[in-house]
Amino acid sequence: FVVPFSNHALFPPRSSLGFDIVRSSERKSHELESKYWRIHSTVDASGEVVADVADVEKSDVDSSNVAEKADAEVVEETEDAEWKLVLEEVPPASYEVTSSPTAPGGGNVHTLTIHLGAPGHPDPIVIETGKIGRQASAAVTLTRGESVLYATASRDKDTRDIDFLPLSVEHQERFSSAGMTSGSYNKRDGRPAEHEILVCRLIDRPLRPLIADGWRHETQLLSWILSYDGVRTCDPLAVTASAAALWLSDVPLSKPVAAAIVGYIDGQLVLNPTTEQMKHSRLNLTVAGTKDAVLMIEGAADFLPEKLMVEAVKFGHEAIKIQCAGLDELGKVAGKEKKYDSIKPPLEGLQELMDEMFTAKVDEIYNSDLSKEEQSSASSELTESVLNAFEEKFPDEKAAIKAALKDLMCRRMFEKAKNTGTRIDGRKLDEVRVIDAEAGLFPRVHGSALFTRGQTQVVATATLGDSGMRQKIDKISGMEEKRFYLQYTFPPSCVGETGRVGAPGRREVGHGNLAERALVPTLPSDEEFPYTIRVESLVTESNGSSSMASVCGGCLALMDAGVPIKSPIAGIAMGMLLGDKGGVSDENAVIVSDILGTEDALGTMDFKVAGNREGITTFQLDIKCEGLTLETMEMALEQARNGRLHILGEMEKALKEPRPHLPSTVPKITRMTIPEDSIGKVIGPGGRQIRALIEDFGLVNIDVEENGEVQLTGFDLEQMEKAKELITLLTSPLGGGKGKGERVPRAEYSGPEPVEGTTYKGNITGIHNF
Repeated sequence: FVVPFSNHALFPPRSSLGFDIVRSSERKSHELESKYWRIHSTVDASGEVVADVADVEKSDVDSSNVAEKADAEVVEETEDAEWKLVLEEVPPASYEVTSSPTAPGGGNVHTLTIHLGAPGHPDPIVIETGKIGRQASAAVTLTRGESVLYATASRDKDTRDIDFLPLSVEHQERFSSAGMTSGSYNKRDGRPAEHEILVCRLIDRPLRPLIADGWRHETQLLSWILSYDGVRTCDPLAVTASAAALWLSDVPLSKPVAAAIVGYIDGQLVLNPTTEQMKHSRLNLTVAGTKDAVLMIEGAADFLPEKLMVEAVKFGHEAIKIQCAGLDELGKVAGKEKKYDSIKPPLEGLQELMDEMFTAKVDEIYNSDLSKEEQSSASSELTESVLNAFEEKFPDEKAAIKAALKDLMCRRMFEKAKNTGTRIDGRKLDEVRVIDAEAGLFPRVHGSALFTRGQTQVVATATLGDSGMRQKIDKISGMEEKRFYLQYTFPPSCVGETGRVGAPGRREVGHGNLAERALVPTLPSDEEFPYTIRVESLVTESNGSSSMASVCGGCLALMDAGVPIKSPIAGIAMGMLLGDKGGVSDENAVIVSDILGTEDALGTMDFKVAGNREGITTFQLDIKCEGLTLETMEMALEQARNGRLHILGEMEKALKEPRPHLPSTVPKITRMTIPEDSIGKVIGPGGRQIRALIEDFGLVNIDVEENGEVQLTGFDLEQMEKAKELITLLTSPLGGGKGKGERVPRAEYSGPEPVEGTTYKGNITGIHNF
């Protein structure tokens, strides 16, 4: 007989001895090629099976004896087989720019094709401009495989009288790109979902520092996913596409920017892993930068050491370099001349005069031991004095005067830290503010904590529920259900102000996601702890790094709720001070731990790192200069590790390990499995049966999954067991029949055949939907 084998797996059949023919299928160039062997198997004296194998031509095989499916005893592919990383070979790293007159109306279409040269990433990145969106300042399409993105950069003609860069970013993952329709009522893609907001932030953060100072035209970056193949995430492509459009426009961006994702799978760094590979990755790192330095990193890790993080950033930066080189060449062919004429030049003599008149006053504020409120008040008075002093000499130049004062304050903060080793609040460079932590604040809440670090404070709560409490997110990659989510709230009262309160803003979404990623690796598995977990972080005071305070407070709230986490997690925000914010970080950079709000506003880096004593779980880098060298990043990571260990020690004073028991206010959960074809019996018509079960047994909820898994939630374990017994009876083959456990035959109809239009008289015994 003949048995097919795939992937050249060759095993002697166990069912018989003698001459057997085996076929193996091998895929070559998208065509299926079959190979055949004749196996002569014998048994030696020791009882071992010995097989001789010989090639057989297809013409010698009787096709009637070829088994189309492998014998289950011979080959059995199990679902729990060990997954292995396989990376196919790819062309070497390269790029090419071509032009052709194929645009509508006969214009030129310019195409940049980039091969990243990374194993496992065979599809080139193809950026095209000149065909679509020609009325925007610049527009590109970016294609990788069967995924296509469209991005535009536009600006207003007139400038605004403001003292900040008016840049806005929007990104949309269109459901039609994956052959779906939005699940909303009007079937139209609506306001940005949380993951789309996070991508907008990824686009904004590396580009904003590279736009020329003084640019005051309203600038907008828009991007859409038009086609999605489901193979890899499009997040880094959205950054690269938007950056390419901005680089080709007349907006004064100083350098091309690109992005990449790095995974760590089977002990190997992988560039832009597939979604399947990411399921096995211990790292999800997004890197963006120029060919010279890193501008932004964002990601999560499974307790990885700092050294590996630096290697991953370096690995991702190599892919960024080739993309930026290609974009540089594309800009020479298709880019517009940058518009600098609307940028006001620095007022002659203003900065020198500012330094001469107000350096002593700035130093006085920085050398005084002032609270946040006192320092804020002193800074406001200084600003008012400066405006009054220069109003006559520089009329109608309020924004320029404020910018000169800010430059002076940045430089004096750097000089103080560099020369004295102390900061504006008197702390040493690596010193963390005083920490006070308390767990178990509220009696009816499952878990709660108050975490205070200096003048930054959060109230964190943890709530446990069943699977019905999971957060459901509709994405183009499919419906995602999250069993753990952290929600961050930053009310205006936490900084002593008034303002809008309502739906979370983009900053709140980003900070909440960062804190959430920090805690995910320490959570127990769903099998170990079947609860859905919701953490809420309410910022009650803020003076720097409230997101990392949310990590610390959220971890304490989880332990207070009795969640058996693997280890406590703490987070810290690092800052960097530079004498010249216009360049790349150098050996003069000053790294400071646990930054204040003022150090965040006037410094050049906000580097947040969270983890346990062994490794990192999440990280986020934002900078305001033209890049961060790997040497500076390595120094910052080591200083962050020391600060993290100190914070963990302070947290242990409040709560060293999770509570041994769940609070009495947490409902109990039990599980059972029923046949999939019996799900309807448990739910009942219109959900009547499942509602009756919940009411009759006093349960909190019953959740039935499509695979037949049933989760019962309640406070009375005895009643929960009775409910399980009834569900078992309902779904048994006997169907809950009467008598001795045997099914009672259904009564057969014995009347006349019904005729349409005829009226019949009789007793109604039941009404059913058909």
